[in-house]
Amino acid sequence: MIKRIKGTIQGIVQGVGFRPFIYQLAHRFGLTGYVINTSQGVTLEVEGPENHIADFFEAVVEESPPLARISALDQQEIPPLKDNAFEIHESKTGLGRSALISPDVSICSDCLAELRDPNDRRYRYPFINCTNCGPRYTIIQDIPYDRPSTTMRVFKMCPACSEEYENPSNRRFHAQPNACWECGPRTALHDQDGSLLPCADPVVEALRYLQDGAILAVKGLGGFHLAVDAANHKAVVLLRKRKHREEKPLAIMVPDLETARDIARISPEEAAILTSRQRPIVILRKRRSHGLSSEVAPRNRYFGIMLPYTPLHYLLMDGFKALVMTSGNMTEEPINITNSAAFRNLKGIADYFLVHNRDIYLRSDDSIVRVINRVPRQIRRSRGYVPTPIFLPESFPKLPPVLAVGGELKNTICLTKENRVFLSQHVGDMENLETYEFFKLTISHLRRILEIEPVVIAHDLHPDYLSSRFAREQKNIACMAVQHHHAHIVGCMAEYGITGPVIGMAMDGTGLGTDGHIWGGDIILADPVSFQRKAHFDYIPLPGGDAAARFPWRMALVYLHKAYGDALFDLDIPFVEHLDETQAAIVIRMAQQGVNSPFTSSCGRLFDAIASLIGLRDKNVYEGQAPIELEMCQRRDENGRYPYRIEKSENHYHLLTAELIRGIVGDMGKGTSRGIISARFHNTITQMLRQTCLLLRDETGIEQVAMSGGSFQNGTLLDNLTRMLEQDGFQVYSHRLVPSNDGGLALGQALCAGFRVSKWKGRYDS
Repeated sequence: MIKRIKGTIQGIVQGVGFRPFIYQLAHRFGLTGYVINTSQGVTLEVEGPENHIADFFEAVVEESPPLARISALDQQEIPPLKDNAFEIHESKTGLGRSALISPDVSICSDCLAELRDPNDRRYRYPFINCTNCGPRYTIIQDIPYDRPSTTMRVFKMCPACSEEYENPSNRRFHAQPNACWECGPRTALHDQDGSLLPCADPVVEALRYLQDGAILAVKGLGGFHLAVDAANHKAVVLLRKRKHREEKPLAIMVPDLETARDIARISPEEAAILTSRQRPIVILRKRRSHGLSSEVAPRNRYFGIMLPYTPLHYLLMDGFKALVMTSGNMTEEPINITNSAAFRNLKGIADYFLVHNRDIYLRSDDSIVRVINRVPRQIRRSRGYVPTPIFLPESFPKLPPVLAVGGELKNTICLTKENRVFLSQHVGDMENLETYEFFKLTISHLRRILEIEPVVIAHDLHPDYLSSRFAREQKNIACMAVQHHHAHIVGCMAEYGITGPVIGMAMDGTGLGTDGHIWGGDIILADPVSFQRKAHFDYIPLPGGDAAARFPWRMALVYLHKAYGDALFDLDIPFVEHLDETQAAIVIRMAQQGVNSPFTSSCGRLFDAIASLIGLRDKNVYEGQAPIELEMCQRRDENGRYPYRIEKSENHYHLLTAELIRGIVGDMGKGTSRGIISARFHNTITQMLRQTCLLLRDETGIEQVAMSGGSFQNGTLLDNLTRMLEQDGFQVYSHRLVPSNDGGLALGQALCAGFRVSKWKGRYDS
């Protein structure tokens, strides 16, 4: 029996070879009809024998292209038209956009083989791509995803490329960035002043400069990198000096997995992430004899390693064991994306500029992943993952469209649409005008291409964050403040599609609490609408406010003072011996009198204090440095821990640290090594948090625990606490899809606001 079925397919189905896939399937099953890109995704009509149509739709789901993701497939029977062929129609626009855009993806094996084949017409062409790989999100300006809506619109395809583009049997059929030496983008080499250097092959010339120890600015997929030979110690030191990046680890790129194994220990899970199409930076444990400069990642047991993900990267890796590939910007500024901006902003850092003339529309930093407890965890979710949405379960109420604008550090923004949540690429720390402008561009771009008109803007409770100010300045739209740590916990819950209630452990550096103090070491009972704070580390003054985060010795001093009073100056430990007593007295007086010294329960500041106390770090030159070095130095085989107390006051638990501090001081007096003290400290914090969860379960019956906040980037804390709680019978949830740090904050903000607007009934008064 002949039938005709209209199918509407939503998901990531544009720019991933979906129409040629449908075309070839239709021919395979002998069907007529058409397929077309629309603002909703892909629409098709197929006509033929009923059983052939059934087989066709089964194959659509089971055999879809590697980069495609089908989120919905609707079928509707319509009258037959008796057409004679199956065709691909021109794309059309319309209202109600719901098409999903593919992230940028690494070069595929077919294109890589062509890149290396001297007989191929694209041999060594730096912009080779096909429907299975190449740029997507960073070049698209609008949908439907067709060449005129991308930054490739200025390059007219030559006859050979046009033939590939029009041939349904070719893997470049409707590959929008398709190009070659004859018609596509080109590289160029410029000197430190931005002047063009004439040369036959800019890449070969750039390689020569890299081999000589030069610093090269390279225009990539989502922005510029600064590259040097990672084995050239002088070059790495010079890069750090020029970029004013004193100690923060530098990302490196290696040519292949085998080379990565030579310099780092790699588990199967880590290898899978390293070689995935997303090609993030993966945090990997160093080998002792790695052969790279000690300044790549000083005082750190790990490297941040990625494999090449563009054709240009593969060409640049020729002859190198590893290249430093750090973001092309001055510290704290957004990554540069235009040639002119790079010439201007990186002058004085880069010796040469390897650029090209394919515009980057939207910057996208490299993503960062760390495998903890055999699970890949996002540290920075950006290139390769954005804008793939997080899909919410059908059990959730239908949420209204929400814009969430994140926090002040590691900012991302989030938009919701029906059951999809779109978290943006990494925007950065909102500390300057350039980042703020990028923040606004990211919002406007995602709103346009997703066609989302939010009914509410969610922002952090802190009124002075630039993101909060932006939200309040928007006209004709309601604003909703969401407490920082509640947002963290709800973001974790959203990943698993649970609505609680949960015991939420929110551990990080800072976040304004509802009592006006700075929270950061807090355990709450939470659902998507409301929360109740049930426990926290004891309050401690934060002398100098943000200065205390930059100078951990201040935190060590106030913790010592809380444990010993003025008798701390009589302690026979190196920390006290090295104190400037005048400066220390000023800090203590500030703390006692409350002069620019808000109270904090921050877990991050406690880790800072211990790192400084045992002599690791008195000044943080990048965020989280002291806690990272504290984790790095610990003895893995040490099982001891320090005494502590948990006191209950009315309906609240206080996690007291004075005995913990005294235990550490006692060990220091005995000459106990930093590695043992660090391990015992980690063990103690883990046990304190575990015991608090047990107390709350006895009190409430809740057996679900959600863990979020930047402190859970600490692999020891996350791994050990997860294992202990699971042994105690808890269901434990921690981040996988979005960062546990503030890079995932907007997700929780969006869900909190969406549930509240939908009138979902919460269990707790916040």
